[in-house]
Amino acid sequence: MFRTAELGRSIPKEEYDEQVPLLRAELLEVQRQLCELPFPVIIVFGGVDGAGKSETINLLNGWLDPRWLANRAYGPPSDEMKERPEFWRYWRDLPPNGRIGLFQSSWYSRPVLERVYERVTEAEFDEALERVANFEQYLADDGALIIKFWMHLGRKEQKRRFKQLEKDPLTKWRVTSQDWEHWEKYSTFVAAAERTIMRTSKGKAPWHIVEGSDERYRSLSVGRILLDGIRSHIRDFELHRDVSAAREARSSEDTSVALPLREVTATAERPLASAPSLTILSALDMKLSLDKKSYLTQLEENQGRLNLLARRAQKKGISTILVFEGWDAAGKGSAIRRVVSALDARGLQVIPVAKPTDEEARHHYLWRFWRHLSRAGRVTIFDRSWYGRVLVERVEKFATDAEWKRAYTEINDFEDQLVRHGIVLCKFWMHITEDEQLARFEARKLTPYKQWKLTDEDWRNRDRWSDYESAVNDMVERTSTRRTPWTLVEANDKRFARIKVLKTIASHLTAKLDER
Repeated sequence: MFRTAELGRSIPKEEYDEQVPLLRAELLEVQRQLCELPFPVIIVFGGVDGAGKSETINLLNGWLDPRWLANRAYGPPSDEMKERPEFWRYWRDLPPNGRIGLFQSSWYSRPVLERVYERVTEAEFDEALERVANFEQYLADDGALIIKFWMHLGRKEQKRRFKQLEKDPLTKWRVTSQDWEHWEKYSTFVAAAERTIMRTSKGKAPWHIVEGSDERYRSLSVGRILLDGIRSHIRDFELHRDVSAAREARSSEDTSVALPLREVTATAERPLASAPSLTILSALDMKLSLDKKSYLTQLEENQGRLNLLARRAQKKGISTILVFEGWDAAGKGSAIRRVVSALDARGLQVIPVAKPTDEEARHHYLWRFWRHLSRAGRVTIFDRSWYGRVLVERVEKFATDAEWKRAYTEINDFEDQLVRHGIVLCKFWMHITEDEQLARFEARKLTPYKQWKLTDEDWRNRDRWSDYESAVNDMVERTSTRRTPWTLVEANDKRFARIKVLKTIASHLTAKLDER
């Protein structure tokens, strides 16, 4: 693979000096255009030591406007990072739409180094690379432009480069004993690199191999690839936007034709099918209930049990994530309050999820949820969650068909990363019947301190009950895995629902603690 790189290529200084001013001007212009567009540019630098990764990043910071750049370089994870899933620090650092992020020693470093030092098998290496490819695919599907550079040097040239740096007192510090250790393992590094490139050079995120021996050739190559990549992505975006606008115009003239408005490649939008006569929710026994006396006894017992389990989990560094979804007025808030009152507030956060803020809307929809992942031993409660993508965004057409359909895979992968890291994940769907919801809405109208909870949107959502029930049915079927099952809570009786939630959390914690 690396034999195809143009080894030994160089560019005369005169030619370089002639080309750089125009290239810089063109890069600044596309960067200015990018600031107004709804996608980020993610530039990943990998390669052998001494091939000019840092120098190239420094050069781009000089050529581009640094106000719209984000520089990210990673070393060994800190204690804070180790307490969260591996990709937390990368999701956290992603640039927003309209910005360029430069990433060095990022999500490829650990898999490659672990393979070079034989800490993982080839199968485990491939599995890690698959997770990386999935991560990049999710970002690219959301519109991000990903450009990856592998900066390459031959073994002899790498040695010469190290010797050259060591001779200069000002650059000697840049060559470490680890660099020479890696040089000794050069052939192993190249083998791991070739496998990495082969398995992660996907259609939307290909690798560009750049020979790094000549600084001028390297700089111009990276600059041109970057310029061409951004220009092409802008052209594609504008073409799709224009075609979508034309389709929207035709659709407004002929209401019998339903066409996608946000994504040219999306399948034609069709009215959502009514919920099937029998769904997963239909099988629930909605008559389940608890009398007040039994409820109060079980509430005290289960809150006490949960408190003790949570304390044990905190000491062992086991985090817990609770996800609450359900119908309006289904009792999510009251169930959450009973959980919160059983826990130590110092190790707890409740995240109410509403319409994304302007900042959140400029990122992939999962970004804001990754940001809220807590340190080890703590409890995070999401009052509504990432499932909005396949519920409200699906039903209300805030997401295209393509967007919400691929979200099932993205969500399953996200949750799999959580549980692989050792996090206890409990997902609750709080279910009530249509008649019970109506009764609760009417009660809220008559209760002064609850009137604020009832909005016009609640009534509008109620009118689309069958659409939402169909979406819930699909959600549970496609995201209730062995590792991350849904708990469907019969919530017509609030007392029964609260106890079931408490018992379920305690059961999950007990199972996790028994593993240790």
